[in-house]
Amino acid sequence: MPDEHIMETTGRARVVIRNGKVVEVGKPLLTSCPLAQKFSSPVISMTGDEIRACVEERIRSYGMFTKDRQVLSGDDFVLFGASEILSNAIETGIIDCAVIACDGAGTVIAKNPQLVQGIGGRMSGLVKTCPFPEVIRRIEDNGGSVVFPVDAKIDQYNGVKAAVDAGMKRIAVTVADAGDAEAIRKDFPGVTILAVHSTGISKQDALKISENCDIVYRCASRAVMDVAEERALAQFGRSVPVFAFTKAGKELVFEKLKNTKRQLYIAGSPLPVDENTGPSPLV
Repeated sequence: MPDEHIMETTGRARVVIRNGKVVEVGKPLLTSCPLAQKFSSPVISMTGDEIRACVEERIRSYGMFTKDRQVLSGDDFVLFGASEILSNAIETGIIDCAVIACDGAGTVIAKNPQLVQGIGGRMSGLVKTCPFPEVIRRIEDNGGSVVFPVDAKIDQYNGVKAAVDAGMKRIAVTVADAGDAEAIRKDFPGVTILAVHSTGISKQDALKISENCDIVYRCASRAVMDVAEERALAQFGRSVPVFAFTKAGKELVFEKLKNTKRQLYIAGSPLPVDENTGPSPLV
């Protein structure tokens, strides 16, 4: 199998990595993003060179897209990140496992909070990957299960099914596709679903994820912002807000807030709250 990985990152720019090298960087949909400006290799002007440097820094620092991929972390990168919320939920016993995607392994069932954070805290928008036996072994040695070790397929629906078949009861999953969210909700109604990577999705898909997901990451999505006005129960953060659309989603984030050492400001308000400090433009 070719050593090739594809991700969509930093304004949904398509990045191709082969043999540990960035070989292609697509044009992002955005002109600015406050989150990307805080990366260890910041993306300020949304140029191809900046995005390339950002991905190359992840390869150097964490071994991403190589056999040396680091899979454990105990550090929070952002307060309301999906991996931060899920790792906290495992640590506090709210969920048993999280179904996530990892470069070099594909779909992963993770029961170790540090594994969830180590994989997810550094990953965004993984579209395609290939298997590395060293990465798969590292994941398995740290409380994870790789669902498709032969081809490292990314298939969140069947990842949830595998978790159910393995006897897991309280399962959470990250999805980047509205169809996946709808199918998982239909066949596995008790699963907690987090929708990520929503920049550029259609109004129809935004409505679909609002109907089927517990937590939705707005990213730079105008459609998610619009549907949140009618359906969201809570908003967390301002620049790149996270919306809870169910009581279960709300409780998952509140549990994270209970355990953070950061100072917090909480206030009631009509939603969404938009101070025009987020990614630009919304698409």
